[in-house]
Amino acid sequence: MLEIDLSKKAADFLGKLPPKHARQIAERLQALREDPDGVPSSELKGYAPLRRARAGEYRITFFVEDGVLRVPLVGKRNDDEIYRLIERFMR
Repeated sequence: MLEIDLSKKAADFLGKLPPKHARQIAERLQALREDPDGVPSSELKGYAPLRRARAGEYRITFFVEDGVLRVPLVGKRNDDEIYRLIERFMR
C-alpha cells in the first residue's frame, strides 16, 4: 500500500469542502493508495507523469513516485483553473 503525500494546496482545498464531498474524495484517494492502476484514470497529455482521476464532481491529479502517491492538486472537474495551477506546478 502506498503512502499519500497531499500538497498544501490540495489539503487546503479538501479542508474547505462540505463533509460529503471531502469523504467522496477521501474514498477515491484510498482506492488510489491501494491500487493506482485499478482506478480509472487518464494521463494528462503534456504533463507526464501526472494522471487525473474523477471523484464525483472533482478531479484528483496524482502521480506515483518511489512508493508514494503524490497529489499536487484537487479541483472541480469543469473548472479550467486546475489546468492553470498544473502549469504553475510543473514549472
